[in-house]
Amino acid sequence: MDYKFEVAVIPVSDVDRAIHFYKTLGWRQDAEFADDEGYRLTQFTPPGSPASIIFGTGVTNAVPGSTEGLHLIVDDVVAAREDLVGRGVEVSEIFHDKTGIFHHAGTDARVDGPAPDRTSYGSYLSFSDPDGNGWVLQEVTTRLPGRV
Repeated sequence: MDYKFEVAVIPVSDVDRAIHFYKTLGWRQDAEFADDEGYRLTQFTPPGSPASIIFGTGVTNAVPGSTEGLHLIVDDVVAAREDLVGRGVEVSEIFHDKTGIFHHAGTDARVDGPAPDRTSYGSYLSFSDPDGNGWVLQEVTTRLPGRV
């Protein structure tokens, strides 16, 4: 039995502002549905990703901006940062964790610059959407065994 991760629901306070933001990122808007009772759902997919995000009105009871640690995998964190900055997105500087493993929560244990020797899984940058939902870009150049 396969269990494929398909979608994450993120809480936003202003659906139209969020739509504008994710379009600015260059993400594909896959769907938008609304009914006469105020329910509204929008789905976006990052380029090259099999998984999407959904946000809207009536799709989650979570507090807008309360999602953190959503990870996007890129093969070049420097180029990804340049792309996001070029799109007008406020992003962190590139960093790695002092442990050399997965990053700590928030900004704890961040070390400026990419991981030594740009080791796969070691370099990051972060940004937030207008509500504060937190995204992390992680550079992966060589996958761990069993990963595709």
